[in-house]
Amino acid sequence: MVAIVTGTAGGLLLLAVMAFFFQPATLIPLHTIIMLLTSVHVLVLFWRHILKQTVLPFLAGSIIGAASGAQIFVALPAAILQGIIGIFILILTWVPKIASAGSELKRFAVVGFVVTFLGMFVSATGSLLASFIASAAPTRQNHVATMGALMICSHVTKIVAFGVLGIALAKYVPLIISMVAGAALGNWIGGKLLNRMQEQVFRTIFKILLTLLGLRLLWVGAEGLGWL
Repeated sequence: MVAIVTGTAGGLLLLAVMAFFFQPATLIPLHTIIMLLTSVHVLVLFWRHILKQTVLPFLAGSIIGAASGAQIFVALPAAILQGIIGIFILILTWVPKIASAGSELKRFAVVGFVVTFLGMFVSATGSLLASFIASAAPTRQNHVATMGALMICSHVTKIVAFGVLGIALAKYVPLIISMVAGAALGNWIGGKLLNRMQEQVFRTIFKILLTLLGLRLLWVGAEGLGWL
């Protein structure tokens, strides 16, 4: 529900909760599967509003990003990546022209690579993608639908990469089903709220939330590196 109403944050909030119960090597693939299924439900609700021109370039970038990230999975300190993502989110939120630089095709191909590559290590990179979608989406429905479609591309390529690495999550199937069922209910409620929300209210909440998430990632990254 949070992800639909605000256009971001749902994946990061879920990751924060799951981190209390799972080790990183299990947490990232498990979170990816849950978010994939959740994104599929979002897409079912809003598929008519997808910015279709962004999908293929993003998918191409995602494939390269997943293949590259699989080579060094779990070998890179997550704290560094969290800090980098936090910095990027803050810059893109408050200097929006950067998120709309260059042609849309090239921009989303690069974003697909970056989001999926980083997602192999920290999983919840939707907030970074949301900054770029905000610059291209004319309405809140376009934003949510395109976010769902592009995150599906990213999650699928990551799951394939995790499968190649031999990561098995069969024992977590009951947990996955229950969490996705809860998320589906939240998405349905969030969709109702989104359609009643004014565009300016959506944009304001979106910007505030991205700023808080960016600062949070910087804080967590600094803690992980022992700077705080």
